[in-house]
Amino acid sequence: MAVVSGLASALESYRGRDRLVRTLGYCCQLVGGVLLEQCPARSEVGTRLLVVSGQLNHCRTVLRLFDDLAMFLYTKQYGLGTEEEDAFVRGVSVLGNIADQLYYPCEHLAWAADAKVLHVDSARWWTLSTALWSLSLLLGVARSLWMVLKLRQRLQSPTAAFTSRLPRSKRRAMEAQVRSEVLTLLSNLADLANAVHWLPPGILWAGRFPPWLVGLMGTISSLLSIYQAARAGGQTEADSP
Repeated sequence: MAVVSGLASALESYRGRDRLVRTLGYCCQLVGGVLLEQCPARSEVGTRLLVVSGQLNHCRTVLRLFDDLAMFLYTKQYGLGTEEEDAFVRGVSVLGNIADQLYYPCEHLAWAADAKVLHVDSARWWTLSTALWSLSLLLGVARSLWMVLKLRQRLQSPTAAFTSRLPRSKRRAMEAQVRSEVLTLLSNLADLANAVHWLPPGILWAGRFPPWLVGLMGTISSLLSIYQAARAGGQTEADSP
């Protein structure tokens, strides 16, 4: 019952529902792609799973029509990142927020063009939105790599004065942050692989992924996201009085 209660609780929130829909969509694409490529006798099932995956992804696209305000408030609150101690982290975070903020209207225009609401070229806006998503992911990768290197450098510092003054709780918190950044790095890399695949042909490996590989990359990213969210929720409960 605890699992069912946790699942129901996750589905009550927009972010929790989005994570589960995303995971289900990519899992369907993974299994459907494998069936189409490896099991010709079950190609019809594979095709149906790919249709389900496409519909779930379309559902997420429609729901993102309402994400602009939340993103704007987050970007406004972060500002120029004056509270960040590290200048590199501050710079890539600000650029990432700008890329994310611009991503949403571009995707909305592409969706509206596909839905025949606007008479514009949807391919151009899909390309621009994918390029912005790729940029955001690349900045996220750079940020996570930098954070991991800086934190490991502090943890492995040979300076006796530093290690002796570092409380055990602080050290555990830094180690937990390193693990979190590594998971974020892996998740962003998996998404970046797919993002490049969806760019126009001729750019790196654009258009070369079979459906099952797109599903695999997306499933890895989605499961890592769910795991991090579950860990964060468990940590919050543990810290609460």
